[in-house]
Amino acid sequence: MIKIALDAMGGDSAPEAPVKGACLAAEKFSDIEIVLVGDEEKLNLLLKKQKNCSSRVSIMHASQSIGMNEAPVQAVKEKKNASINVALDLARAKMVDAVVTAGNTGAFMASALFRLGRIKGVERPAIATIFPSNRGPITLLDMGANIDNSPNQLKQFGEMGSLYSEHILHVNNPKVGLLNIGEEKEKGNALTKAAWDLLKKSKINFSGNVESKEIMNGKVDVVVCDGFVGNLILKFAESLSRKIVDLLREEIKKSFLTKMGAMLLFPAFKALKKIVDYDEFGGAPLLGLNGICIKAHGRSNEKALMNAIRVAKESVQADLVSCIRKFEK
Repeated sequence: MIKIALDAMGGDSAPEAPVKGACLAAEKFSDIEIVLVGDEEKLNLLLKKQKNCSSRVSIMHASQSIGMNEAPVQAVKEKKNASINVALDLARAKMVDAVVTAGNTGAFMASALFRLGRIKGVERPAIATIFPSNRGPITLLDMGANIDNSPNQLKQFGEMGSLYSEHILHVNNPKVGLLNIGEEKEKGNALTKAAWDLLKKSKINFSGNVESKEIMNGKVDVVVCDGFVGNLILKFAESLSRKIVDLLREEIKKSFLTKMGAMLLFPAFKALKKIVDYDEFGGAPLLGLNGICIKAHGRSNEKALMNAIRVAKESVQADLVSCIRKFEK
């Protein structure tokens, strides 16, 4: 039985969404136990409202929580009994196999580094995010765990991303590309040029530089970049997708014909939503940590959190930490 700690106080919709997400996950996956970490009184009241929630969902009390806008390191150090700290304490004590949160990303990373540490040989952990493409899910990293990176760290991101794509997304011999302003080896700055050489010498299937316009065409399975660039791409992609949906809704409302057309196209819209909706992907792994840590989006609803729990379960089953550990050796 796989045991997963869910930070029930993290995220914009906490604690309601984590409680509902835990119950959904326990119903869907019979091989997991979920520990809701947070205010015991609030969580008990919410659990009682859930119809027939599995007995495999339990509660671990945590008297504090860390807000989305709090300074991560300071909050982690000062709030010893914050829900994310308690959840990671459970992981450090081997009482759970993985930790999931939709809360403060910086606090999650800082607490995980303090409590679990890095895999030996890994210089910096990275956040890996899934993007849709013509060929299936694409792994991008780093999405913001690090602002400044060295060439060797980018090489390690490529290696860890390749392992995640292979073992969790089940991509055979995943192609790895380095995000750049052109496909030619000579393009880019000093960081990307040096990283290109290291990635080429690595044991992964490195296919060279890839431009941002190619990310969602499925040219490669893993895209590597520094955390500063990665976070800009992630935030822009999120805002663009929301804006397109808003504009589409406005256009549909303009006339009777557009409304009728939208009704006819509803199955296509529904299929498209399933492909691009982050709720379906669940959460982003923090690769390089000495434990399974999954970061769900701050706006995650119960469906997204259920899928984040699924990602944690699959990562434990694939023994992802051991895979990275062996590779780094």
